[in-house]
Amino acid sequence: MMSNVSNGQGLQKTLTPIMLWGLGVGYVISGMYFGWNLGLDKGGTLGLAVATFFILLMYITFSLSYSELACAIPKAGGVFDYASKAFGREVGFIAGMAQWIEFVFAPPAIALGIGAYFHLLFPSVNTLVFAVIAYFIFTGINILGVKISASFELVITIIAVAELTLFAALTLPHFEIKNMTQNPLPNGWEGAFAAIPFAIWFFLGMEGLANVAEETIEPQKNITKGFVYSMITLGILAVMTFTAAVGVGGWEKVVYDASGNTSDSPLPMALAQITGSSALMYHLLVSVGLFGFVASFNGLLLAAGRATYELGKTRNFPHQLGAIHPKFHTPHFALIFNMILGILALFTERTGDIISIAVFGAISMYILSCLSIFKLRQTAPEMERPFRVPLYPLFPAVALLIASVAMVAMIVYNPLLAAIYFGTIAVFFAVYKVFGPKN
Repeated sequence: MMSNVSNGQGLQKTLTPIMLWGLGVGYVISGMYFGWNLGLDKGGTLGLAVATFFILLMYITFSLSYSELACAIPKAGGVFDYASKAFGREVGFIAGMAQWIEFVFAPPAIALGIGAYFHLLFPSVNTLVFAVIAYFIFTGINILGVKISASFELVITIIAVAELTLFAALTLPHFEIKNMTQNPLPNGWEGAFAAIPFAIWFFLGMEGLANVAEETIEPQKNITKGFVYSMITLGILAVMTFTAAVGVGGWEKVVYDASGNTSDSPLPMALAQITGSSALMYHLLVSVGLFGFVASFNGLLLAAGRATYELGKTRNFPHQLGAIHPKFHTPHFALIFNMILGILALFTERTGDIISIAVFGAISMYILSCLSIFKLRQTAPEMERPFRVPLYPLFPAVALLIASVAMVAMIVYNPLLAAIYFGTIAVFFAVYKVFGPKN
């Protein structure tokens, strides 16, 4: 492997199990606050519920499978390193690109959510202003150091979990089963397949834990704990939030605003049906709810920085992106590069499309990760595996099957976005073949 441009300085091991839980939940928790509701527009209550059930099963089996890889190969590149070892550097590059697209496109979608929530508080200020400001603030925090970023992440994740619990406590007493059964399949069973990317949004990004393995104390033991504890928490939160939000007044009430447009603020819309939009608890939800967005935004910037750093360090991307800041020991150029790309994506203002592009990247890396497990079990049986996925080969096979079905559904229902995604991979791969490392 090529040495990086940081003169021998590397990432520092500072992350503890509780910090990993904060990161694992934090990466994802904004998916509980917004984005998932757009799947109701596609599949209705029943369609999104069925899609979410299978996606939850995929994430449970995948997270345990991915833990085996993360513990055996604790590198910042995540699936880039796993697929490279299993299939060679060309497949590794494609896997790394898929992961990179996921982590670079998820943050701008979340930033638009941050902007939408701030816009509720300050209607005179454009959503994009808040989104751009968020990029500058949290890129700066991540440059200052991983321990600072992870400690901050833990605090805001705890607050965000508490806020979701409060939301459920306020709304569940008003739950009515009839609200769950109104127009449950507006587009038939096809809608369940169309809702898949938004079911994935409930959990997307949790796999970013693998990208901080190089900065984790005893990664062979603690990474698995991080995955398991995070997945348990996220599964409970997803079911609770879905039921509480839709049960108040039906799915249309948390999808369409007064103008009939789809909204990025489903939880305030649900609570407003109980308290009105001027009540103290409504404003508390909007204000404190921002912590959920901030947790995911900050955490995914951290993971994206490590993915870009690893690609730069191995000269699959420009080698400057593999630099480590001499004082803060963070991949500062990688973080700044990702920020520039994210801000450019913001100006499309197409939250649903940005989410879908990120999901294409996520599903691709899930498929390649599962294939890497099978391959490495065959070609490197002697490799030390401090953690082995339970019920092998069942768990990785289930994750691979559901991910493959999800990919087919994504392509069928998003042909233009699929062309953009796969076209981007193809262009980068062509550049890699011409200018990438030759040995």
